[in-house]
Amino acid sequence: MNSDSMIPSISRTGPLSPEVLVPRLGDSLLEKGLLTQADLQQALAYQKRMRAQGQRVLLGQALVDLGLIDRAKLDAAVTEQIAHLQEALRQSNLFLEQRVEERTAELQEALNKLTELNRMKNDFISNVSHELRTPLSHMVGYIDLLAAEALGTLSADQRAAVNVLEKSYKRLAGLIDNLLFLSFDTVETLHLETGPVQLQSLLPQLLEPYRARAENEQIELTLEVAADLPHALADSNRLEWAIGQLIDNALKFNVRGGRVHINARQQGQRIELAVADTGVGIAPERMHEIFEPFHQLDSSSTRRHAGTGIGLTLAKRIVEGHGSKLLVDSLPGKGSRFSFSLPITGAI
Repeated sequence: MNSDSMIPSISRTGPLSPEVLVPRLGDSLLEKGLLTQADLQQALAYQKRMRAQGQRVLLGQALVDLGLIDRAKLDAAVTEQIAHLQEALRQSNLFLEQRVEERTAELQEALNKLTELNRMKNDFISNVSHELRTPLSHMVGYIDLLAAEALGTLSADQRAAVNVLEKSYKRLAGLIDNLLFLSFDTVETLHLETGPVQLQSLLPQLLEPYRARAENEQIELTLEVAADLPHALADSNRLEWAIGQLIDNALKFNVRGGRVHINARQQGQRIELAVADTGVGIAPERMHEIFEPFHQLDSSSTRRHAGTGIGLTLAKRIVEGHGSKLLVDSLPGKGSRFSFSLPITGAI
């Protein structure tokens, strides 16, 4: 019979005896020659009888009561075993601390490598973007000269070709700007020049470049902004870019006969801006994917929608740089609504 299984449970209300802290007490006493197997069986039988009478007796106490061991020897054996257990626990703690330190060092090294790789990636993007700007500036200069017919009169076909060049240049320049902006990998590194922004004038001007595209795709593009709307506190250029990305996204993922509505309204000491569409919408389980850089929900090789997949990522970063949050409400097949708020000038 294993003495472990016969050691009674610890009383939750009684005082804590040192013996309670020692597992396999019977085996330990046997190993030290302080007890015989017959003595142990006698003590266990005594425990059983006392338990039947409603009394809890620890094994050590049973041995003392039966005169099989004196209290001094029992206490010495218990104390020695506790010391062994404490040493084993100390060694175990040292081992665990060492493993924790090793794993922490490994994780820190991995983090340092990732941080360095991220820095190198951002430097590369920034350098390439800046290098591309120089030839692009030469290109746009000659494109402007051609468009103005400063180098000679253009035929209809030549003018059409120049128009294609202009559109391609703008798209490439926009991509470079996006990549350059993406190299600022946190909102802390995003430099904003905030000031009063009159949305009544900014939003109509912002919508103009999109009207021809909306008309061509048979999408109704509407704007609602109060004439007496207070000025918002924001970086005008960054804000215009972010809203433009939301409008571009709303048009891109809309349907013919659909609608894109831009709204700006005062809510207390803040102004809410929203871009809503009647497009394809976003499934709830994929909502977290829309702000991942270089990622589009339609990522197949035959996807309908062109783009790099960084527009919403950067728009979100700009909004967060203004101390706000870009909120999304969407229903598949019904459309999406992107919104955020800005403080009124003088309200913070």
